[in-house]
Amino acid sequence: MPALNNVSDYIVVKLREGGVFVNVIKLHKLLYYVQAWHLAFNRGEFFPNRFQAWVHGPVSRDVYDRYKDTKTMYSSVDISDIRPGFDPSKDLNAYERAHIDAILEVYANFTGDQLEEMTHLEQPWLEARAGVPASARSENYLSEETMKSFYAARLSPSA
Repeated sequence: MPALNNVSDYIVVKLREGGVFVNVIKLHKLLYYVQAWHLAFNRGEFFPNRFQAWVHGPVSRDVYDRYKDTKTMYSSVDISDIRPGFDPSKDLNAYERAHIDAILEVYANFTGDQLEEMTHLEQPWLEARAGVPASARSENYLSEETMKSFYAARLSPSA
């Protein structure tokens, strides 16, 4: 199971080297979809971190804490933000890179705002925000079981 920071750094490297803009909010959503789809394929957690149902959609507290002193949710994340010594071929195995790449192929061209809007329409975030006013702060965790069942249902031909 890869470390969250390795997955995060890989996403930034992959997108920035491909000329794709990434900001902090987009990074949170891409990490969320990496986790959600791994659960959906019945492969368990991809990394051992959970997501909270913030106003702006699913957010990893660990990633937020990593950038909170230097960036806002809308700040750009660049290669210079990668941890020194990070090496995708050593810090992630071929399976892990392939899973992340598959998620990026589908979601990378969406903006952070578009990804936020998408998550706001999906059951895992809606369930975790139930009863919380739209603009209120929340640290409720998204249910991994709900994530698994919601995305797995989207895999069926009738979805």
